[in-house]
Amino acid sequence: MVGGVDTEPLSGSVHDTFAVRRLGPCRVPSPLDLSVIAGDFIPDYTDDLARVLVPVDYNAGAPPVIAGFERAGARQHLFFDPAQTRAAIVTCGGLCPGLNNVLRSMVLQLHHKYRVREVLGFRYGFEGLNPATGVPPITLDPSAVRDVHRHGGSMLGLSRGQQDIGMMVDTLQRHAVDILFCIGGDGTLRGAHAIAEECLRRGLPLGVLGVPKTVDNDVSWVDKTFGFDTAVDVARQAIDGAHSEARGARNGVGIVKLMGREAGFIAAAATLASEDVNFCLIPEVPFELDGPHGLLACLERRLAERGHAVIVVAEGCASRLADAGTQRDASGNLRYAHGASDVGPFLRDAITAHLHARKVGATVKYIDPSYMIRSGAANASDAIFCNELARHAVHAGLAGRTDAVVGRWHRRFTHVPLALITGEKKRVDPDGAQWLSVIETTGQPRLTNAVA
Repeated sequence: MVGGVDTEPLSGSVHDTFAVRRLGPCRVPSPLDLSVIAGDFIPDYTDDLARVLVPVDYNAGAPPVIAGFERAGARQHLFFDPAQTRAAIVTCGGLCPGLNNVLRSMVLQLHHKYRVREVLGFRYGFEGLNPATGVPPITLDPSAVRDVHRHGGSMLGLSRGQQDIGMMVDTLQRHAVDILFCIGGDGTLRGAHAIAEECLRRGLPLGVLGVPKTVDNDVSWVDKTFGFDTAVDVARQAIDGAHSEARGARNGVGIVKLMGREAGFIAAAATLASEDVNFCLIPEVPFELDGPHGLLACLERRLAERGHAVIVVAEGCASRLADAGTQRDASGNLRYAHGASDVGPFLRDAITAHLHARKVGATVKYIDPSYMIRSGAANASDAIFCNELARHAVHAGLAGRTDAVVGRWHRRFTHVPLALITGEKKRVDPDGAQWLSVIETTGQPRLTNAVA
């Protein structure tokens, strides 16, 4: 297991599993005028044979596994002639800090560095590739994206839901698109993979590159997705507010619900950043409300000892506490912000009722900063990361890579096959170092009655 995911190949050999598809041989000299000589104080092109090891750890008693992702970076030779190339960009899914940063950096790299023929922006996600919506693509040039990085959201708009793959490829052909950049999360990347497969079936030399976007940070085979650092920053501010509210009242309880449908990365990281959280609840770690070792009893003891408490809960904990229901959004994700499926109000009411029944006078305050987190502008760390992801995606697209994602692994930028990334999701490892840091920081017990 590496980063919470299995390192065994999905099919074929280890090397085949991590190989990225190419449209053909690269014969066009790059216009970037970089160097092929080490140590000459000019940035170098990336060698096609450069790899980033997949497992970085190994046991001394066993031979290390030698498998690697293709290293991302500018290539000396390209598949596409930039002067004859038309690129297109689409942003899909929900809002996420940094969308405009990625989009802007892509446009500037394509125009100023590669001088491509044209860049199109399809509006409102994959809906923009459906001519029935009546929303034509817009031309993206440096003037169009001049200040967009200063704002949250996406200048192209977004949408969720599926579109007919054949129809989308027809649209790309009709607009003579050579490279499609898809910025989005799990559903977007599955759609990008399907588009790439259809292009392959038709024999089209059309590159499809993904940039993984999700504040949940649950995309496999990348160590971080853009927007996550900003999400943790804003989440910590909400936790600070909950802590102030809790300390300001006798037996004050502050509850903060954070995003994380199936993975608790934001909740865990924000808890570590805050250092004022007493209970952190995530989908990956079982816990109980009732019983002598459940959350309610532990909270009651905490209030008796310290007079206040802060609880952080990931939205996906609804599957353990509340009736998660079966409502799904257009992308097929369970809705965790509606009625009984909303774990925040459920937890608030359960705590209030328990303390009232135990005749413990308390003030319970609930904060949900989700939409503030999603809609804000990227912080400094994310802005840098978005710029790097965007430039590496452009390098990959011009060099003929397709059906791939540009990600980061062990702090090195990589090319990852879309088929590999869409096959599973990343999770917080309950046996790993991050969760150990969380429980050591909070001091929380196991919160389960099955105590050995």
